[in-house]
Amino acid sequence: MNESKELLEATVKGLEEKLSQLNIDLKTKQRELEDVSKPEMTSEMFDNLTEAVEEGIGYFDFSDSDNYDIEFGIDYDGRIEAAGLEFNSASELAERIMSKIDKTYKLVDTKE
Repeated sequence: MNESKELLEATVKGLEEKLSQLNIDLKTKQRELEDVSKPEMTSEMFDNLTEAVEEGIGYFDFSDSDNYDIEFGIDYDGRIEAAGLEFNSASELAERIMSKIDKTYKLVDTKE
């Protein structure tokens, strides 16, 4: 009886290890499936795109207070605090980034 219990425990442990490996394989295949329909990008393209994004962000004036809506409040000690801060120039920032990307790449129509 003791041998059959040990055999069952070993079988369960082996199956758990196999199940764990199958889950890892499943996640890998799911990632591969997600990537199937993605357009391909070379490392040079990625580097160029990264540089364009960095330049688009780099020339944006984050210190301009007109880019933010600040809501003030008074804390328990009677000090004024910034109760809320909202960045309201996201579309301008995105436009600058996309402009840099547009200057870096030629857009081609892939429809046939």
